[in-house]
Amino acid sequence: DAGAELPRALELLAYGELRSGRHVRARAHAEEGVRAALAAGQRNVLAHQHAVLALVASLDRDVDTVARHAAAAQHVADRHGLVQAATLAQWALARADLARGDAARAAARLGPLIGRGPRRGHFGIRMLAVPCLVEAAVLAGEPGGAQGAVGEFTVWAQRGHDPLAPAQLARCRALLAAGDPATAESRFEESLTRHERAGGDFERARTLALYGKWLRRTRRPARARTLLRDALVAFERCGATVWAAQAAAELRATGESPVDSEPPGRLAELTPQQLRIARCVAQGETNREVARRLSVSPRTVDHHLRNVFDRLGIRSRVELARLVDRTEP
Repeated sequence: DAGAELPRALELLAYGELRSGRHVRARAHAEEGVRAALAAGQRNVLAHQHAVLALVASLDRDVDTVARHAAAAQHVADRHGLVQAATLAQWALARADLARGDAARAAARLGPLIGRGPRRGHFGIRMLAVPCLVEAAVLAGEPGGAQGAVGEFTVWAQRGHDPLAPAQLARCRALLAAGDPATAESRFEESLTRHERAGGDFERARTLALYGKWLRRTRRPARARTLLRDALVAFERCGATVWAAQAAAELRATGESPVDSEPPGRLAELTPQQLRIARCVAQGETNREVARRLSVSPRTVDHHLRNVFDRLGIRSRVELARLVDRTEP
């Protein structure tokens, strides 16, 4: 019946949106899919939905949230041999490691999934995760561990199945050519050109951030600042608040403080997404109206709003409106 098919349909939708880089929609489908799978008793589908939620959470949530969803996916995946869900869960954990600057741990998670051996993950997900492995390996000072994966990823990019792959491949080659400045710069520029054709704000922002970091370390701070500003805006636009914080830190390292993007007073304690929701609510919008405006689910708005109240130490929408009015006249 239709009720039995709904969880699987939502799983496919969530994966499709995830692959296309539409993370907000992926989260909305996965959250709805969790409820549908629980109601239908479909534990395998539930594992896949938690894996998607873990990966999306690696953009804008704390490590504990990523770990909770990844553990829920891994628990069922281990019992039932769900390689795709298990691979996604480990990729999510690795991406969370990268977001907080722990490249060595990220490389250690991804190496067994992507390299040779019996523990290799699901092929399609492995290919999506290769750019993460390359980034982690290079930042950890162990680029040799990623060379084989790039060879396989080159074949994947040439097949044309993934529109983002050529841009990501050029980025990988730039990172691996760090000892050859001319080649590295050429590959980074190629990656940005390909991103313009392929779209995908999050992956483009990652290229901008890595290119900016490389330029800063090769002592070209002016060009680095331009790219890092663009990366910061792009991360904020796609709700990748954890990565936006990393880009802001790199921007400060160039000698520029991104103070213009920081809200005043107590509102500075909020993430960019929480701040957007707080401002909408302060203007009198309902949770459903905010959800429509920001293209998220009402449950997501409710979750963020509870966190806003906790961070600011307030209890009502009226108090929030007064606080926003006082700090942002």
